[in-house]
Amino acid sequence: MHFLLSWLILAAAVYVTAAVLPGFHVKGFKSAIWVAALVGVLNFFLFWILFVSLGIVTLGIGFLFGFLTVWVVNAIILKLVDSLTDHLTIDSFGWALGGALMISIIGSIGNHLIM
Repeated sequence: MHFLLSWLILAAAVYVTAAVLPGFHVKGFKSAIWVAALVGVLNFFLFWILFVSLGIVTLGIGFLFGFLTVWVVNAIILKLVDSLTDHLTIDSFGWALGGALMISIIGSIGNHLIM
């Protein structure tokens, strides 16, 4: 049950982000559910690989500022989802950074309220 609630919260966060940010586009709530599923799968398989890679490439600074590295990794994953599906369109990496921040904030608040 926790998994399904987290997935719906992430889908709602993607949908609200698309409604607020002009450079972040989702076709509808069904598309937001699909995007949330892809983000979840890519997070599961790629998050730590990207996080550690960025930490090493930045000579450890990425580990010191872990919250910024997580933010950038989430934006990279959003851009990957953008390239994998036509359900999500992000105009630039800057909009991906904004979307990652907004999705994280909305998702954290939603998880805190529901769980």
